Amino acid sequence: MQASGPDQDWREDCAPRRVMELFSTKWTSMILHTLQARHAGAARTGVLQRSLPGISKKMLVQTLREMEASGLLTRHVERVVPPAVEYRLTPLGHRFVGLVDLVYGWGRDNADALDQLQERATSRRRSESGAPQT
Repeated sequence: MQASGPDQDWREDCAPRRVMELFSTKWTSMILHTLQARHAGAARTGVLQRSLPGISKKMLVQTLREMEASGLLTRHVERVVPPAVEYRLTPLGHRFVGLVDLVYGWGRDNADALDQLQERATSRRRSESGAPQT
């Protein structure tokens, strides 16, 4: 085992950086949260898309495939016409939902702090009139 030190604690593959990778893609945490909070851990593709305003079908499918490959979800195909595809959280996915829920809870509890952030060019934050803030 390597000795811990400042350089080792922040290497590229350290645990904190790997955790933050989960939040580096916009939709991964939202899909995890939506599957658990609104669909008891399992939902079909169309149901998920309707539950996530703003996601395109292409982005949803791409993100679901990445999440399946990483072990967060499993994909179940019913042999009917047309095929029915359902995505389910794995035990690993359920573990990450807890982390996502903590972040979402923090966001709800600290919305005033988020409102004080300066707008970024890529922000989707809306003004009270409903238009993007400029």
